[in-house]
Amino acid sequence: MIETERLKLIACSRLHLETLLKGENFLAELMELELADGWLHFPESVPFALKMLEENPQNIRWGMHLFVHKADNRLVGTGGFKGVPDESGMVEIGYAIAPGYQNQGLATEAARAMIEYAFSWAAVKTVDAHTLAGENASTAVLTKCGMMKIGEKNDPDEGPVWHWRIERQI
Repeated sequence: MIETERLKLIACSRLHLETLLKGENFLAELMELELADGWLHFPESVPFALKMLEENPQNIRWGMHLFVHKADNRLVGTGGFKGVPDESGMVEIGYAIAPGYQNQGLATEAARAMIEYAFSWAAVKTVDAHTLAGENASTAVLTKCGMMKIGEKNDPDEGPVWHWRIERQI
């Protein structure tokens, strides 16, 4: 688990993911917490995360995480890594916060914690992220985390996206 001042970022186990596939309320019951409206912004990430764990249970640290607001004991978002570090030492992060918990710095807090966690592993040299092209809340979060926009590309599903990166400080 990655912990920040206001959040717990809980790595999803197979049990979490299989329970979530049955329904959000089943996960809430399992974890004994409340659900913020709109907390699961990318439901398509759940089967992907489960497949990653089935391929190798040690991938748990590099998969989906549940963001729990400590004071409210409420699941307020998801995020994590899109896989293990590649051969060059790069991992990619992603995150989403429920609408009722946005504009409170929680996405920045979670992204910073994920970056710090990634760099705690010697194999990780860079952390990447992608956002929709154009200034938005996600670009502000990544800028606050010290990430730099390094390019733009066309995503077949999303259209134009910006590529962001931060490198390990030596």
